[in-house]
Amino acid sequence: MEDNRESVRWGILATGGIAASFTANLLDMPDAEVVAVASRTDASAKAFAERFGIPRAYGEWGALAEDKDVDVVYVATPHASHRAAAGLCLDAGRAVLCEKAFALNARETRELVTLARQRGLFLMEAMWMYCHPLVRRLKALIDDGAIGEVRTVQADFGLAGPFPPAHRLRDPAQGGGSLLDLGVYPVSFAQLLLGEPSGVTARATLSDEGVDLQTGMLLSWESGAHALLHCSINAGTPVTASVTGSKGRIDVPDGFFFPERFVLHRDGRDPEEFTALPEHGPRDSLKHEAAEVMHRLRAGDTESPLVPLDGTLAVMRTLDAVRERIGVRYPGE
Repeated sequence: MEDNRESVRWGILATGGIAASFTANLLDMPDAEVVAVASRTDASAKAFAERFGIPRAYGEWGALAEDKDVDVVYVATPHASHRAAAGLCLDAGRAVLCEKAFALNARETRELVTLARQRGLFLMEAMWMYCHPLVRRLKALIDDGAIGEVRTVQADFGLAGPFPPAHRLRDPAQGGGSLLDLGVYPVSFAQLLLGEPSGVTARATLSDEGVDLQTGMLLSWESGAHALLHCSINAGTPVTASVTGSKGRIDVPDGFFFPERFVLHRDGRDPEEFTALPEHGPRDSLKHEAAEVMHRLRAGDTESPLVPLDGTLAVMRTLDAVRERIGVRYPGE
């Protein structure tokens, strides 16, 4: 796109809850314009368009992908459809921001990354945690040696439910289970700090449908570091994180992937609390990832250094390894 364009024109592919949240965030940004939405049905697309004042509504994905007035498409379908939806948009020459988990598995992820790189198109996983200012501050402190060498990462994300068998989180055909929806966050948090693990151990409780209700993971690195991670769709966990190093510890007491604060404990010093600045907006703001996408598009970049595609691939390889160990496979794999 042209560097001097004042606004970036977005298309929204899907009309569920996360699509609505992201669209509402975009509409609050003066340099973003939502120009089109697509769903599998005309009725759903039109209702979403009327709700948010979007000028064009399409009852099938292909029309949005072919809309040349769209600079970038936000793919917000369930992850079982990410490969098809994002691939359709990339094939049509559209840049893509794709929700996480990025795809069902590493193979699908690799296909999308390869396609984007071959076409010279921007592609990014919507891992908003990586763009959050306070998470970026936490990582910078750790990279600068504030707690020494990282030894242990602990993180959890669980919802109490209960989710009925018909819910998408229980449906293998939609990539159901706790791992891809929720476990992607603690895994991504650990790999943000330590990179791809060299060892993966996991145990899970499976549903009658064959998806994981809860999963515990132990990741290990050649440095000697470990990550103790947990996700669940049948237990409401604290959603906290802690990073312990050779010279201290950082605790994120609530909502580690969209924190309002964290506490740095350096050996021999008083605790230091870091809080989000007022200009960062609400703690659950999706504007940071949207701003990163628009910044990269204006710069002519094809990926973001904050959410690099190689990092997305590495996370998907870890999730594949976890599923192999707990015995979860999805239709068609």
